[in-house]
Amino acid sequence: MTLRMLAERIEQLTAQINELNQRLARLVEHHAPQLLEPVGIGPDSAVPLLITMGDNPERLNTEASFAVLCAVSPIEYSSGRRHTRRLDYGGDRQANAALHRIVFTRLRHDPRTQAYYERRTQVGKTRREQPVPRTICSSAVFHLVRPVLRAPRYRGGWEPAPGERDGDTAGSAPCT
Repeated sequence: MTLRMLAERIEQLTAQINELNQRLARLVEHHAPQLLEPVGIGPDSAVPLLITMGDNPERLNTEASFAVLCAVSPIEYSSGRRHTRRLDYGGDRQANAALHRIVFTRLRHDPRTQAYYERRTQVGKTRREQPVPRTICSSAVFHLVRPVLRAPRYRGGWEPAPGERDGDTAGSAPCT
């Protein structure tokens, strides 16, 4: 009896997760289809990026400002004799995690990212001096987010589609 109830609950939750994933995919395809085109980005990684863009439209003038918002821009610091950079620990942690997932997916599946990784490691710098995944994250912001920021629907915030103001369930919430 108890095992059957647990199995039914698992099936219900699995169906609900699948339904929500389909809704997220439709929303991303509707609001920013160009974000799903590059290798390594799916709806689960695109949604946190769109949320970050929608939550802070007045702060997004350039790709660099988005990099700061996602905490992938290096911060220069000096310890006296040595000038170096450190990681930015501020910003939107979910967007940072999404970029991290995108980078490691691209490292596994995208030949251009793999070639870039090989070039950066052959330069001779240690991992501490030049963290390659962090530089790939920074370049990912510039190459992946630029089309979204320059999209015609993005003008300092996402404009809802015609049916979204009335509570349409297919596109129930704009990304603002």
